[in-house]
Amino acid sequence: MKTIEHQTFDAERALYGSHDLRLKDCAFDGPADGESALKESSNIQIDHVFCNLRYPFWHNHGLKIQNSEMTELCRAALWYSDHIQITDTKLHGIKALRECNNVIMERCDILSPEFGWSVNHIEMHHCTAQSEYFMMRSENLQFSDVQFQGKYSFQYIKNAVFENCVFDTKDAFWHAKNVTVKNSVVKGEYLAWYSDGLTLENCKIIGTQPFCYCKNLKLIHCEMLDTDLCFEKSEVDATITTPVISIKNPLSGRILVPAVEEVIRDDENAKGEIIIQSPNGEGPNHNVGACA
Repeated sequence: MKTIEHQTFDAERALYGSHDLRLKDCAFDGPADGESALKESSNIQIDHVFCNLRYPFWHNHGLKIQNSEMTELCRAALWYSDHIQITDTKLHGIKALRECNNVIMERCDILSPEFGWSVNHIEMHHCTAQSEYFMMRSENLQFSDVQFQGKYSFQYIKNAVFENCVFDTKDAFWHAKNVTVKNSVVKGEYLAWYSDGLTLENCKIIGTQPFCYCKNLKLIHCEMLDTDLCFEKSEVDATITTPVISIKNPLSGRILVPAVEEVIRDDENAKGEIIIQSPNGEGPNHNVGACA
């Protein structure tokens, strides 16, 4: 493998079509303002590299990036690439990752609107992220210890597991399919509408109007705080450990909850049971607000 150190590249396609190359303490920057520095390359290692120009890593096969920085000017940094490892790196340009396969990210800081669209097989561990439309239409996700802030996250995703994460987000998991969230905090409005096969276990859920129009929804020992108008038109099997402000027209299934301030039943097709169950499991359970 060839090694290049302490050099700056600003020309158009400066290292186009490179193979078996290691860059250390280098930069993509300069007055020529060239794009696509490493397009169509393979077996590339990046270490302490400053990326300040557009589209550096398109159509790369076998890419390792560590201890590096992609600035706000480094837009659309990784597209159409596969077998990628990114560690201890800042990704701060818009659309930083898209249409990629087999990605592992660890200890990264992401500040990138429209990050992660149509990515297949991605792991993300011990990362922070701020974005809008984060991970849209991606499949086969595995996240642990990820802290996310933004809007419209995880829409249309398929086959995902999230553990020990904190998501402060709006309209998350819309139309998501086959998703499991464990031991996490999910805060935001209108959570998971139109999802299918969403399971949350030992999670804290915060915000208005969650879980409407869902299919195959399951909540296992979850807290729900400041939640109202929950479960409208949803197929749901839920065990909730905290009082809920209001539940509206669950379509089918059963909701176990210690208390609910208001049950809204104005749809004759909404047959879901709402069972008031004492927190310690003692005393009789009773169904509230059931439709005839």
